[in-house]
Amino acid sequence: MKKVLYTDFVTTGSLVESLLDKKEIKKAITRSNLYKFWDKVAGKKFADKSRPYSMMPGGVMVIACENAIVAQELTLRKFQLLAKFEPYLKSLKMNVKDLRFDPKRWVDETE
Repeated sequence: MKKVLYTDFVTTGSLVESLLDKKEIKKAITRSNLYKFWDKVAGKKFADKSRPYSMMPGGVMVIACENAIVAQELTLRKFQLLAKFEPYLKSLKMNVKDLRFDPKRWVDETE
């Protein structure tokens, strides 16, 4: 029987480094960082009733809303929200041109 030598181990650091070099991973981390700012942008009133859901092509961010009333209120404030997002977008070098509010995407995490 041939003896197997385990000498080609990959360090955790090099594994993480290679993952962070991938374009998709960088994009996901940047989006996740942007989503963390939603509470500051939306304000206390809407932070618990809405949350970022996904990004669509063309710089459209989809926001899941608790119900249609919240979606309508946020739609009326869309330009104000985009203006509040601007400093965060610049720091992350992202481009969000529009916000789409969707009550169908809401998932209650307390259940």
